[in-house]
Amino acid sequence: MAPKRIVVLISGSGSNLQAILDQTLEGQINGKIAAVISNRPDAYGLTRAEQAGVDARLLDHKQFADRESFDAALVELIDSYQPDLVVLAGFMRILTPELVRHYHGRLFNIHPSLLPKYKGLNTHQRAIEAGDDAHGCTVHFVTEELDGGPLIVQAQVSVTPDDDAASLQQRVHQLEHQIYPLAVQWFCEDRLSLSDAGVELDGELLASSGYQYTTR
Repeated sequence: MAPKRIVVLISGSGSNLQAILDQTLEGQINGKIAAVISNRPDAYGLTRAEQAGVDARLLDHKQFADRESFDAALVELIDSYQPDLVVLAGFMRILTPELVRHYHGRLFNIHPSLLPKYKGLNTHQRAIEAGDDAHGCTVHFVTEELDGGPLIVQAQVSVTPDDDAASLQQRVHQLEHQIYPLAVQWFCEDRLSLSDAGVELDGELLASSGYQYTTR
């Protein structure tokens, strides 16, 4: 099976990018990151890409008149790498429906909550304020609904009485670095797909809550 080509979109430090990159370089993922694209020139993830010998590309959204023209240029840049999979790893942009539809079934995002809970921002603080005893992260296919696409895999952590948003975020980040490469690995092994019925793993339809990952 030929290795899948992956393009990763980032806006910041790129810690999830690094987790995926490490596993592609170690051969745990049957894929190759063809390019890393950032909308911010100061994104440290671009440095991570350069250090790994991966094409690091800047497409500054501030250079475009509107969201539509930026996304059109972004699609053109992504498609120049002919990716099988596009991975959002802290890409802090709301995508146009045209872009999302263009990559239907091959566009991933990771969100720091147990979706469908806490779509949007400040998820860790919201979980604490709600008195939740569990929190976590979710990898999902991207659709036109913000943080609303079909769920692939989730991982949970317990919320302790002495947690604050920072401590909770730190533990959730550790889980993100486990489940995001896992989802990419499944896709690159042709084990994971999105059908009209939902998310399928090894030919079986997953529950709407996705695969429930437990730490080893």
